Amino acid sequence: MRCFAEIAYNGAPFCGWQRQPNQPSVQQRVEEALATVVRAPVPIVGAGRTDTGVHARRIWAHFDLPDSLTDLNRLAISLDRLCGPDIAVRQIRKVTPDAHARFDAVSRTYRYYVIHRKSPFSRGLAWQLPRPLDYEAMNEAAAILPETSDFTSFAKLHSDAKTNICKVTEAKWFRTEEGAFFQIRANRFLRNMVRAVVGTLVEVGRGRLDLNGFRGVVEARNRCAAGESVPAHGLYLWDVEYPPEIFLPE
Repeated sequence: MRCFAEIAYNGAPFCGWQRQPNQPSVQQRVEEALATVVRAPVPIVGAGRTDTGVHARRIWAHFDLPDSLTDLNRLAISLDRLCGPDIAVRQIRKVTPDAHARFDAVSRTYRYYVIHRKSPFSRGLAWQLPRPLDYEAMNEAAAILPETSDFTSFAKLHSDAKTNICKVTEAKWFRTEEGAFFQIRANRFLRNMVRAVVGTLVEVGRGRLDLNGFRGVVEARNRCAAGESVPAHGLYLWDVEYPPEIFLPE
């Protein structure tokens, strides 16, 4: 039977989601835990490939299990314990036999957190910027993103992506007590795209780039025109959404 596992993790100790030679990854840790419980190798496929240091509030991964393993709640508890303190396995759901964690996702949401004062509770979990930003101007610029289809200006150079076309449905900054977070939702994301978008919007917030300048960056379709990528530790894969019909009744 095919299953989806809901997973959350602190990305600081890992090289990212995907397995890498001689480096700890989230995928490796979960696969090792599964192999311990099932007593056989169980490859998993995640909804995305977060980079080194990026966190996930909710990511789903699919894998196949013997039909004899019927107690998925007990399995989730065992995996949660075996994965260690930096990874949480929230639940395991039975899905349709052809459900795919990556290709069946209809949208993904990322958040990037910024704080403007030192906080021991946000160390390693948000980017600290001592000076306030003009979030009104940043939101005016962010409103251009849902009108955009080609995100080449924010794509990592020499990646293996077949297309740089994405459909963004939300892009907005929200103020918090200590700073703000940027929330962006799309059907797909390019590697390093969110960090490059945030870095360029921060240039707007600092007054170094105006609205027309930001629009020019988007239309240039040139990564060299955009701002620098912001640090990974402020970025979270916040949610991944699927058609409800792929989840089978419990």
